Amino acid sequence: MKTAVIAIGGNAIIMEGQKGTIEEQFENVSKSCDHIIDLLEEGYNVALTHGNGPHVGNSLIKGEAGKYLVPAYPMDACGAETQGLLGYVIKQSLMNRMKERGLTKKIASLVTQVEVYGTDPAFQNPTKPVGPFFTKEEADVLMAEKGYVMKEDSGRGHRRVVASPKPQEIIEKEAVKALAGLGYLVIAAGGGGIPVIKDVEDLYSLALNRRSTSFQE
Repeated sequence: MKTAVIAIGGNAIIMEGQKGTIEEQFENVSKSCDHIIDLLEEGYNVALTHGNGPHVGNSLIKGEAGKYLVPAYPMDACGAETQGLLGYVIKQSLMNRMKERGLTKKIASLVTQVEVYGTDPAFQNPTKPVGPFFTKEEADVLMAEKGYVMKEDSGRGHRRVVASPKPQEIIEKEAVKALAGLGYLVIAAGGGGIPVIKDVEDLYSLALNRRSTSFQE
């Protein structure tokens, strides 16, 4: 059987100019469903992944806004949180549309980790902007208190930047294969996967970059 791997971009789920309400996200994802279902009807196995950039940014904004009430999540937890949410949104949208079209297909969404190396040079030169904008004074405080790397972003203010290390292996790849083999449409590796480091000799690098990644014991 042929297999199609489809990626739904994070900016297609929360579009420019939108607030990012859950209703908007369901509506946006629903627009992609017919194309995916067409492939299923043509006999393809389908695996789905998705972006989560706007969602992680929103999670960081919520963490900043509510920091005096609840602890803010680190980057890896934001990735896990948004993978779970978007897996639900995509799965529900597909199930509803498939029911309307008279198609039955099992769907599973996995919170997925991806191994990276703690020695990846990307950790020494973070480049990916995330989250809200800050003044120079606020950015200086965040760098001093939390060790964030902050950079000026196109004249709009200062933003936190995090590393984008090269992915090496999907930790749950055997689970993805097993589910696909059982006939599931699998949603996995959202946002490129949650970066984890599992080599013992990498743990010191991990400690320096805890808010950018996570690890397996």
